[in-house]
Amino acid sequence: MSTTVTTDTAVEADVPVLLAVSYLRVSTREQAERGGTEEGFSIPAQREANARKAVELEARVVREFVDAGESARSADRSGLQDMLAFIAATRVEFCIVHKLDRLARNRADDVRIHEALLAAGVTLVSATESIDQTPSGMLVHGIMSSIAEFYSRNLATEVTKGLTQKLAQGGTPMRAPVGYLNVRRTDEHGREVRTVEVDPERAPLIRWAFETYAWGETSVTGLLRELTARGLTTVPSPKRPSKPLGKNTLYKLLTNPYYAGVIRYKGALHPGAHKPLVEPALFDQVQSLLKARNARMTRHVTHAHHLKGLLHCGSCGSRMLLDFATNPRGTTYAYFVCSGRAAKKTSCTRRAVPVQVAERLVEDSYASITISEDDYRHLAAEVDAAFDKRSVGRDQEFADLTANRARLEAESDKLLGAHFADAIDLPTLKRHQDRIRTGLADIEQRLAQQDEQHTGGRAFLHDSLRLLTDAHRAYARSDDGSRRLANQAFYTRLEITEDEQLRPRLAEPFATIVREATRGKEAEREHSTSSDVACSRKTHWVEHRGLEPLTYGLQSRRSTS
Repeated sequence: MSTTVTTDTAVEADVPVLLAVSYLRVSTREQAERGGTEEGFSIPAQREANARKAVELEARVVREFVDAGESARSADRSGLQDMLAFIAATRVEFCIVHKLDRLARNRADDVRIHEALLAAGVTLVSATESIDQTPSGMLVHGIMSSIAEFYSRNLATEVTKGLTQKLAQGGTPMRAPVGYLNVRRTDEHGREVRTVEVDPERAPLIRWAFETYAWGETSVTGLLRELTARGLTTVPSPKRPSKPLGKNTLYKLLTNPYYAGVIRYKGALHPGAHKPLVEPALFDQVQSLLKARNARMTRHVTHAHHLKGLLHCGSCGSRMLLDFATNPRGTTYAYFVCSGRAAKKTSCTRRAVPVQVAERLVEDSYASITISEDDYRHLAAEVDAAFDKRSVGRDQEFADLTANRARLEAESDKLLGAHFADAIDLPTLKRHQDRIRTGLADIEQRLAQQDEQHTGGRAFLHDSLRLLTDAHRAYARSDDGSRRLANQAFYTRLEITEDEQLRPRLAEPFATIVREATRGKEAEREHSTSSDVACSRKTHWVEHRGLEPLTYGLQSRRSTS
């Protein structure tokens, strides 16, 4: 954080002014908020000391940079980096710190920061230490920096030692989880004692959560809804208000052995001195249930099937999930189950469908959409006739576009010749050439669209027809990967009804092709002498607005299949 500092001292314009920046830092957020103020006690004290040093230097502090709750063991601090960027771009003579350990607590960072200051022509000044650019001052600087690094490393060692000793005595070396409170008290000797106590408001809800989940009749999501309704929230802090738990937080809560009296710290388990909220047997029961349900979810992920994710329940419309069941003899069977019924999101009562039944229903569906060679030739002729009819009206448009392209190209050549003959200046040439290039680009785009709509659309429909002539045999002989791609290309939805019948929805253009083939057969039976039936069906093949939506919208399906 940086702050621009102003001064009321008037300085005459002809007197040179020495400029300085002030850097302030405290290591912990607790220091930054001590006393209930935004800056605690340390930062204002550092600011006052730096201001006095600036007066001694006859310098004016133009910018202040603050890192509140940032450790000096790393140079990646927002306030420090902002200060280095500022002095690199602005004329500054001094960088004032309260102590050298406010700037860095290891020699490597100290050297890099000091080099950056020297490169910018800035002198580092400590408000409480005698350092300067003289040999003796540099010696003091190096000694103080080494002392700061030693202090930092030694402090980390002592903190680790203290946490290890606290852990060995059953203490909690971190913030207590929901259901407990971190409490500070003063003993009879005036010493501060930090302990963990049961939260009388939240602890009963935590016990209820373990007991309820152990029954095996609810999921983590359902348990979360009930806990939220009962009012379970996180413990508030000075900066964060209490809020309902999230799903991940609840899952971590259910798997935290702290509630059974065991502390998990750095991957190891240690007996705790705090009061457990649940019995170890209840905690183990919840872990077994969570592990079993996770294994079931893993099976859903690891066991792939070419129909997985494509089937829907014909009763309630929910997606059908792949599930597995093992009988007492150890034989495993695969089923598709309604996700709405499994998650109790709907009132669906349909039974599970064996995978073999679902596979047979889908494979049989390809027999009903396969067309004969006679159907293919008949429908292909209708496609060609429809495209030929549409292309008649486009021939003139194609000729007009081609003529306009030739006219613009000739105009461009004339303008270039006029420029070389000094008849027009360069700006005029550029203006007209830009107009011509825009016109040519538009013509090329429209010509390409016409070609795609006519040639590409015709080829696409012919390919789709050819696919349907061999659909059933090709599907039966394909591997699982090809079957999955075929199902995605031919169908938009596959529903299995309560009486185990498949209700498929064909994708375009296959839906239109099959519909037209069926109409053609019915028309031949009922109106064998009619000559206008085929013509009336041609309008289904090509929309009046052209083939562009059909071509671009379905080309990806053809490439996928």
